[in-house]
Formats: sequence, C-alpha cells, structure tokens
Amino acid sequence: MTTPAVDRPSGTHRPSRSGTPRRRRRTGRWILLSLAVLVLAGAGTAYWLYSGIDGNIKHVDIDKAIGDDRPEKLPTSGQNILILGSDSRAGANAKLDNAKVSGARSDTALVMHIPEGRKKAVAISIPRDTLVTRPECTRANGSTVASAKRVMFNSIYSQVGPACVVKTVEQISGVRMDHYVEVDFAGFKDLVDAIGGVTVTVDQDIHDTSSGLNLTKGTHKLNGTQSLQFVRTRHGIGDGSDLGRIGLQQKFMLALLTEIQKQDLLGSPVKAYKIADQLTAALTTDSDLASLTKLAEFGRSLNGVNPSTMETIMLPVSYDKIDPNRVVAAEPQASTLWKAVRTDSTIPESAKKSPATGGTSS
Repeated sequence: MTTPAVDRPSGTHRPSRSGTPRRRRRTGRWILLSLAVLVLAGAGTAYWLYSGIDGNIKHVDIDKAIGDDRPEKLPTSGQNILILGSDSRAGANAKLDNAKVSGARSDTALVMHIPEGRKKAVAISIPRDTLVTRPECTRANGSTVASAKRVMFNSIYSQVGPACVVKTVEQISGVRMDHYVEVDFAGFKDLVDAIGGVTVTVDQDIHDTSSGLNLTKGTHKLNGTQSLQFVRTRHGIGDGSDLGRIGLQQKFMLALLTEIQKQDLLGSPVKAYKIADQLTAALTTDSDLASLTKLAEFGRSLNGVNPSTMETIMLPVSYDKIDPNRVVAAEPQASTLWKAVRTDSTIPESAKKSPATGGTSS
C-alpha cells in the first residue's frame, strides 16, 4: 500500500470574507466505499470462481497496528465497518478532474452499522473538516506519533495512516470497528462504468465550473466521469461547503446500490468478472477481508440489506468557534448517536439533527 503523503496543516485555511465557512478541498468518494461490502452480495457465490483476482486486494493489519487499545466488542453491537475514500493523485488519478495536488489523502469517512439480523444498515458520515483529538498512533514504519488535540479528521490518514483513522474513530465513538474498507478514487470511475452507469434525479439545475458538472433539473444516467463530478460538486449546493455536498453523496450512494442490486451478475459471468476485477483493484481492506472468498462470504451475509431501507446520517456537527472553516461534534447529539450504534438500538431523531448544515435544510 502506498504510504500516505503529508496533508496541509489544519490551520492553513482562512475564513471567507462573507464569514461563511469556505472549504477548498475536494470531497468525497466515500459513497462508493459502502459498496465494497454490499456489491459482493449481488454476485453471491459467483465471485469465488475468480481466484485470480485475489491479488488485486491490498490490506492493512489493523489489529496489529492498534493492539489492545480498542473499545470492547459488545455482543449486541451488530457489524461496524469503517469505509474510507483514498484520494491519491498519482498514476491514473492524476488525470481525473484536472487534479493539481499530489500525494494521498482521505475523504469523508463513513461508518456503516449493520444491526443484528442484517436487514437494515445505517451509514454515518464524518465530515472531513471535523476537529478531533487524535490518539497516540503507530505508523507503518513502527514510529510513534503522539496524541494531539484539534486535529482535522482528514489529515490523520495522510499524516499517520489508515490504522490511525480507525483508532481515532473508535476513540471518538466508543464503537469497535469490525472491518476497514478503502476504495481508491480512480476505481470509483471504473466501477460505475463497469455497471453501465447510475441514474440519479436532481431537484435543481447544477452548473459547477469547479467539478465540471452540468445537469438540468430532472433524471439523468451518469457515467463514471459524471458520477465523480456529481459527488464532488459543492457550488450551487448550500453554502458551497463540504457539508452541503454530503446530501448529493448520500443520494448517489443509494442510487448506486440500487443499480447494482438490479444487475444480473449471476446470469452474466463476464459482467460479474469485470465488476469484481474493477472493484478489487480499487480495494484496500483489513486483513480479515483480504481475499475474494472472505469478501464474498461477508457480502452474502449482507444479502438482506436493502438500499431502500438504508438510513444515511451525517454526524451532528457545529461550526468551530475559533475557526469557522472547521466543525466539531455537536453535543449531546453526537454522544447519543454513538451510544445507539454501540447498543444496536434505534437512533433518536434528536441525535440526527446537525447545527451546522452547510446552508442546506436540516
């Protein structure tokens, strides 16, 4: 796995003149990442035939990297998966969206909670600009990074690595992550093209010169390039921040899951192989999922999860009082939300309301 590059320090962005939080960074392919486990359920046992694809999958030994400093795994906590986007600008990624930045960085993380019985999933997005306390972590080379307060969530991946992102999420939530799945940026485009595109409906015209997306109000079938533009779009949506963009990402995630569910992968071995090849080439997982067989087995166990019943939530956040370009977890909403996940109980409506909405309706 490529060693993440060092991201920009969290204090280098300045407030806009209007006082509205401004985020220049590109967001989120996290929406594709949830497919890393759910897409495999669509093809079921067909995937084990393609053992040659196993070599595509990269992995991280999360247990070894974190050790015993982790929350207890509760018997009623269901399954919890940290799904992360990797925005490397090397190789094929450098050609996408006229990218001019180098190195690898993470996008908005997604905690997918699958309750006992695995009939309904909840996806909780953590805004990349959230200020958190990063715990003491160990890099891949064995060096130790001290704990630090008021660290931008997005910087942890690039500065310390994926295992530290897992540890940070576990520390702030108290939720034990059963698995880690990461999907590379370029793989997002290729996977969408492999399934023949994704249909979305937008309730307003979108013309974003930054992402290059131009859509009129209504229903559109997006190819891979358009899909990347769609999930990166922020201008004309809310206040132009990453928070306003999350709604589009959630809309696309559900549309993509629905599209994959429609695919007759068992009846089309060629298509199943193509999708499996594209997906695994873009994947990095924890060691326990680092084979096609293990992914397929886990995917089959999620066969009852229906996109139409999946709930998408943004971690409740409020604008930071010191730096309006950043957000912090809103209390008591955030604690209530994480407690519900830990205990596999219903999430109260009050725990879903975020004071910072990015200029969109809450």
